[in-house]
Amino acid sequence: MSIKTICIYGAGALGGAFAANIAHALQGKVEVSVIARGAQLAAIREQGLSVIYDNEAFPAISTRVTATDDPSSLPPQDLVITGLKGHQLSAAADGIASLLHPQTRVMMILNGIPWWYFHQDETSGFAERQLPQLDPDGKLWTLIDPKRVIGCVAYQGAEVIQPGRTKLNGKGHFFLGEPNGKLSADLQAVADLLGQAGLDIRPTARIRDEIWAKLRGNAAFNPISALTRALMVDLMANPELAQMVRKIMNEVQAVGIALGCRFQRSADEQFASANGFGPVKTSMLQDLIAGKALEIIPLNGMVVELGKLANVPTPICDTILTLAQQLDVENRR
Repeated sequence: MSIKTICIYGAGALGGAFAANIAHALQGKVEVSVIARGAQLAAIREQGLSVIYDNEAFPAISTRVTATDDPSSLPPQDLVITGLKGHQLSAAADGIASLLHPQTRVMMILNGIPWWYFHQDETSGFAERQLPQLDPDGKLWTLIDPKRVIGCVAYQGAEVIQPGRTKLNGKGHFFLGEPNGKLSADLQAVADLLGQAGLDIRPTARIRDEIWAKLRGNAAFNPISALTRALMVDLMANPELAQMVRKIMNEVQAVGIALGCRFQRSADEQFASANGFGPVKTSMLQDLIAGKALEIIPLNGMVVELGKLANVPTPICDTILTLAQQLDVENRR
């Protein structure tokens, strides 16, 4: 796989940080463009992208990239990296498709269950099953094609502190994997390129395990933080809320195991490690404050739906889903 052109589709907090790191480190080697909109697009065009860290040991970076809100204005790309959330992807299917040539790979940075989850999945018994909750009209499956996808699970706190400027919580790491579980040449090419940009990339043959491992925390902390407007440190300091977090983690784990996932750490170990989080504002709380649609379906909604599919009860997730969906309606109203 030859990678000379890269488009980051959705240059928000994490997408913008990816674009800035790649463009800064690989200047002259690859052409980097971004799809953005509104104030973010205007700022990128005027002053470029910049990234700062909450740890002064990591130097800030600032760079220029081609920025547009019209993907059809760009030529086909060798690699497309999506920074959109799961509930935003379906509406972007046509735009992403306009950037593809026959060999283009699409690396999707997503929280929660992705639309392509069951493509070539040999562990769940539901191979090639589509998920209309995430891809209502099947456009993602048809126009992008799950065969192009490289899954990405990101462990990197990021927040847009002003248009065009992202703050990162330290240096994160990123798991990359093919839906079919192969450590392919394309996967290695993408990992090598991003590694050259200074990113900590970890190819894996079991990307679904990493999806569930992160979902176990996200499905608990994100909606509860939005419902309470509490930072993670405050959630863990409240015994009743902390107990609810633990129960949700156990429900998510049970669904994941029923679908063939292997967890490297127990839910109790992950819960215990959460006590080390400081005043972190979850991505769902950030979206709530900004008046944006909340990322409910890819997280809690899919835990509930896949729980039904696997005959695993999820009573706490059911309740949280109902409350978070109404919160989303009222917040956007």
